[in-house]
Amino acid sequence: MSPLTLAQQYMDCLFRTNNWERLRAILADDLVFEGPLYRFHAAEDYIKSLQDDPLTDCEYTPIYQFEDDTSAALVYRFSKPGVNTIMAQTFEIHKAQIKRILLVFDSKNF
Repeated sequence: MSPLTLAQQYMDCLFRTNNWERLRAILADDLVFEGPLYRFHAAEDYIKSLQDDPLTDCEYTPIYQFEDDTSAALVYRFSKPGVNTIMAQTFEIHKAQIKRILLVFDSKNF
């Protein structure tokens, strides 16, 4: 599976399906997630935080996407009631799973 396909499946799990089992399958156990508001060093901790506060009434509109052999990047417009901002995420892939996610956005919009 290509890095971009994995990244798109990740986005579908978060924004469309809330399919936590599928998300668990595409994340490495030792996933590192870094963003302006949260940091995690295990997939289970990250998934638990998403389950506790799922992305409801949120949408994303792709602007740009990129991939190479081991990584993907997405730039998109994120929107929910009261918030409309540009976000970018990079995904590092190892052994057909997402190993590292870096989320970048201006947190003052939240």
